[in-house]
Amino acid sequence: EKLVTDITYLPYGQKQLYLSSILDLYNGEVIAFTIGDRQDTDFVLHTLDQLPVLPENCVLHSDQGSVYTSYEYQKAVKTKGITMSMSRKGTPADNASIESFHSSLKSETFYLDRLESTTTTIVEQTVETYIHYYNNIRIQTKLNNQPPVTYRQLAA
Repeated sequence: EKLVTDITYLPYGQKQLYLSSILDLYNGEVIAFTIGDRQDTDFVLHTLDQLPVLPENCVLHSDQGSVYTSYEYQKAVKTKGITMSMSRKGTPADNASIESFHSSLKSETFYLDRLESTTTTIVEQTVETYIHYYNNIRIQTKLNNQPPVTYRQLAA
């Protein structure tokens, strides 16, 4: 019922890539993500389009970035029946869960493996592999030592 979204940069080489992701606060599962080379409205709309069918009264929280405050994005969120929520200015802690996921992704892959000069394909594979690992294998103590997908399945 409560989702968070944000964009982070993916550190590698001379070209900049970005990751837009949506995290379900119920179990910490990444339920949608997009990798791209531009932070524009189409980029976040592509991530939004990946969302599964959601329960009524679902809330999607983000910061006040220009892509999230754009008319097109606000309209798409409303069309999906989702209530949009935004952080107050200068309060990044409101989005701490997704910020924490992005930090884990980078520290457990890019920084740990020293992926500083590589290809776009390797960056995309690294992110996809990590998200699969994060959702299906990596246990979390707050989920009774279960990975997010297992926790959701056991709760159902």
